[in-house]
Amino acid sequence: MTLAIHNSLSRRKDPFEPLVPGKVGLYVCGPTVYDSIHVGNARTFSVFDLVVRWLRATGFEVTYVRNITDVDDKIMERARERGIGIDELTEATTANFRADCARLGLLAPDAEPRATRYIGPMLDLVAHLESKGLAYRGANGDVFFAVRDFPGYGKLSRRNLDDLRAGERVAVDTAKRDPLDFVLWKAAKPGELSWPSSYGAGRPGWHLECSAMAGRELGATIDLHGGGWDLQFPHHENEIAQSEGASGKPFVRVWMHAAFLNMGDEKMSKSLGNFFTARDVLDHLDPVQGGEQLRFFLLRGHYRSEVAFSREHLDEAGTTLRGFYTALREVPPVAVGIDWSDPHAARFRAAMDDDFDMPVALAALHELRGEVNRGRSPQLSGLLKALGGTIGFLQQDPEAFLKGGVSAGGANSGQPDVESLVAERTAAKKSRDFARADAIRKELEAAGIVLEDKPGGLTEWRKK
Repeated sequence: MTLAIHNSLSRRKDPFEPLVPGKVGLYVCGPTVYDSIHVGNARTFSVFDLVVRWLRATGFEVTYVRNITDVDDKIMERARERGIGIDELTEATTANFRADCARLGLLAPDAEPRATRYIGPMLDLVAHLESKGLAYRGANGDVFFAVRDFPGYGKLSRRNLDDLRAGERVAVDTAKRDPLDFVLWKAAKPGELSWPSSYGAGRPGWHLECSAMAGRELGATIDLHGGGWDLQFPHHENEIAQSEGASGKPFVRVWMHAAFLNMGDEKMSKSLGNFFTARDVLDHLDPVQGGEQLRFFLLRGHYRSEVAFSREHLDEAGTTLRGFYTALREVPPVAVGIDWSDPHAARFRAAMDDDFDMPVALAALHELRGEVNRGRSPQLSGLLKALGGTIGFLQQDPEAFLKGGVSAGGANSGQPDVESLVAERTAAKKSRDFARADAIRKELEAAGIVLEDKPGGLTEWRKK
């Protein structure tokens, strides 16, 4: 079986062939650390966590790089608003981002370059572009990239130069030769963060940062580059221009872009104000189940399909996930290696190798769960857990997961003493005091606890 990935550059699914057989370099555009990530951002990072996990599960050696943008207009503005230093803001926000990723169960990247620590490589890149006639100094002290002097500009976003307008982060001014030219190095303004350079004190442009960091960490040509759909233009288009203009080599072999998470009919966006932070959502979910539930919701659709965010859809994802864990609790799994010739495993792998087709892959897991429930086979239960593990799901203890953040309770917990009430209910049923048994069930349901009566008089409980 061969992995095929939809390449945003070619607009088709092609067999994935890394530059060095068996090894993959992946660069993902990370957060600008002026505020907490919203759930739409969390979807993008979850998608590429899925990609890393699957590549590794199928034998690739992956170097995963995800950057931190810690110099930006929004960062300086937010620091001024809060009356704190830029370093204080970016350190705290970066720590929060990492904590949010951990709660979601995302893998840490192998490298996490921060823009402010790569100023030297950025200035080297600017100088190289200038030496090749692709960069020039404006009258205002900024250094610009000459877009029309780079053949092929617009090949990722399929935009014609004559139809283009300046990108959303580019200010059109008289210092440019052409309105489409974008800034590489911004001359310092009073009170702004800046670094010395041969162009004068200043700071890097946003697009320049990723070209320099990706090139330094992964080389002139990288296998996979990912980000949200909205980064195709101008950000990724400009990365191509800078990187290929400097090296003369293809910058990225495969571009991947994750579709939007929507609120109603609009994409979730801080600029539109229609967002929930990942932290807000996680804080309203169960502390044990919530991270995996949110990530399951974000990934159960195809990564190139838009997803609508709602509490109902999030709850549905939680119900589905609990169904998988219930099967694992009812039929305790034995540890198994994955035999990819097994029909269930083969269907799952075929789906994942087809551009990470999660809906079809999850359908294969649902079918396998049904077999587990019907056949009570610990080996099939083990396969279910192992397949889930290739993409980061179903690895918690089933009993602990299903009970969630609800403890057994007791006098000092502020919660009902669940075990005592279950025992009392069992005794009431034996003595045919069904009114008391029903009252206990309702009391526990009101506390968010569901009882499940099993053969032989056993009663198990889980969080609702």
